[in-house]
Amino acid sequence: MAVSSCPCLKLFVASSFECRSDSSSGTDQPSQGRFNSARHGTTPFLSGTGMSSLILKFPPNFVRQLSTKARRNCSNIGVAQIVAASWSNNSASGAPSAAAAAAAAAAASAIPAADPAAVLAGNEVAGTDSSDNKNVSGVQLEDLSSDLKYKSFLSSDGSIAVHAGRGIVTDAITTPVVNTSAYFFKKTQELIDFKEKRHASYEYGRYGNPTTQVLEDKISELEGAESTLILASGMCASTVLLLALVPAGGHLVTTTDCYRKTRIFMETFLPKMGITVTVIDPADVKALESALEINKVSLFFTESPTNPYMRCVDIELVSELCHRKGALVCIDGTFATPLNQKALALGADLILHSATKFIGGHNDVLGGCISGSTKLISEIRNLHHVLGGTLNPNAAYLIIRGMKTLHLRVQQQNSTALRMAKILEEHPKVRCVYYPGLPSHREHHIAKKQMTGFGGVVSFEVDGDLFTTIKFVDALKIPYIAPSFGGCESIVDQPAIMSYWDLSRSEREKYGIKDNLVRFSFGVEDFEDLKADILQALETIESA
Repeated sequence: MAVSSCPCLKLFVASSFECRSDSSSGTDQPSQGRFNSARHGTTPFLSGTGMSSLILKFPPNFVRQLSTKARRNCSNIGVAQIVAASWSNNSASGAPSAAAAAAAAAAASAIPAADPAAVLAGNEVAGTDSSDNKNVSGVQLEDLSSDLKYKSFLSSDGSIAVHAGRGIVTDAITTPVVNTSAYFFKKTQELIDFKEKRHASYEYGRYGNPTTQVLEDKISELEGAESTLILASGMCASTVLLLALVPAGGHLVTTTDCYRKTRIFMETFLPKMGITVTVIDPADVKALESALEINKVSLFFTESPTNPYMRCVDIELVSELCHRKGALVCIDGTFATPLNQKALALGADLILHSATKFIGGHNDVLGGCISGSTKLISEIRNLHHVLGGTLNPNAAYLIIRGMKTLHLRVQQQNSTALRMAKILEEHPKVRCVYYPGLPSHREHHIAKKQMTGFGGVVSFEVDGDLFTTIKFVDALKIPYIAPSFGGCESIVDQPAIMSYWDLSRSEREKYGIKDNLVRFSFGVEDFEDLKADILQALETIESA
């Protein structure tokens, strides 16, 4: 490729192309293919030229017409590598390095700082591939201020869920899946440059992937976070976070109503590291203040709403109390979704989700994510790189795909759940309904203050015993009897059986799990169909 015929390439060689560092790094850096982002706080690209935050686009025929070596590099989305590879294919000696240096020097002197349009006219520059003497449609440059342009029109979470995270830039509308376990280096010097932070690469699949990075960026935008880490499951996210942020001999505060596996990890595994746990009622602020006063608390970890009773924690209040004592606050917002509740904006340090549920939304993929400041996420990421639990890029793509309909699904699920909760509350064969959107819910005033919608899951007690409740569940026609929630398909379960059947009735009751409790996750089916199904199932049972 003739250097002189493609002035845009001179810009790339002269620039500093950065990405996330290797596992030993303590900070997050921008992803492959992204030149600078204010959110990541990196050095401005080509400062003074008016061309900060550039991003590359490859036309459909560009990759096909590059040399073989350069084409392989496209999977790494490294522009500097593509350019260098195309040069190296046209030289049998070490000349490419000299050519690159000459191009960099020429770029510095030949391109007017105040006139990037001369280089970027029409957003496309033609070059020549000297290996086959064919014209190559040049690398398209898109000023990432265009990112800001489209973002300026994204006034709602729904639009952000669709468009945020345009990280891998091709002409494809959908995000490419980069299936690779490792990223290669052309020469040992390039590897050394990477280790010394002069060259961009993920290095190894456990340390990062372009497809996964798109997902992380999308969730960060939705949560208003500096950084996001995606992991193999929600439980993986919880355990890695706890191990990373609570030191050996430290103290943790959590709440009574929570996912059972999280409780098991806290009560069974963390004590092996000398970590002690205080368990409080979600609404007991005085108990939290007492725990903070007596112990050196590292972290307050709670769901809001909780599982399965939909209890709500006053995130703003607990964050203020914890921060006074130097404790971090992490909210598991899986039941809320990023659309219904913004925990970081309310003062929490970290927000965690099981992306398996509403975020993925199709009951076909496992994943978990943690969002927060770059500093905290980097600490967690470093341990994650050691422990593993990496989400594969195909799963990342499924979650990206699912997020594009997140707002449509959640709107429907919010609406159906609230309407059915009101109907169930008035039904003679239902003893009690647990849903934060109901005025009867004990934390309704908190939910109303910090949530814009109340979620798609309703828990309620059937008027009967274990077997009466089984009869009701078995009479339902639409929902699946299964664990999990948040997908397009409605799901129902009886927690006493689904999650606590290994315990005796008295042991279950210690955790507040009653035999007649039902957890119903509303999907996106028509409201009238779900209503008719639930009412007919209730008619099959006799009141106690």
